[in-house]
Amino acid sequence: MNAAKASLFNAIILIAMGLWAYFAAESAPKTAFVPVGFGVVLLALNGGVKKENKVLAHIAVVLTLLVLLALIMPLVGSIRRGNEMAVIRVALMMASSAYAMVYFIKSFRDARKAREAAAAE
Repeated sequence: MNAAKASLFNAIILIAMGLWAYFAAESAPKTAFVPVGFGVVLLALNGGVKKENKVLAHIAVVLTLLVLLALIMPLVGSIRRGNEMAVIRVALMMASSAYAMVYFIKSFRDARKAREAAAAE
């Protein structure tokens, strides 16, 4: 797995879980489209991440971190309400975002090591 694949996986999870939350809820909350929006943006950035474009990869990392942090309150709210399906959806989005963050960090470390090795030659 690499950063581009992990980010693609995260984008798909965000879109799918956000749409599921919207269509599964009785009141159809508009806030369910927030992760969908982030997922669509991450999907659009994925080509640049795949091509190792530094700027686009850093934007994707920042958005992924924002999503991860922003999902804390929905998770707490879902737990307080006792809505088990919402807890599962939010936890899955958080897990996929954390997974993508791990691969982004690994990718950045590998790129730094490659630059240092090239400079040492």
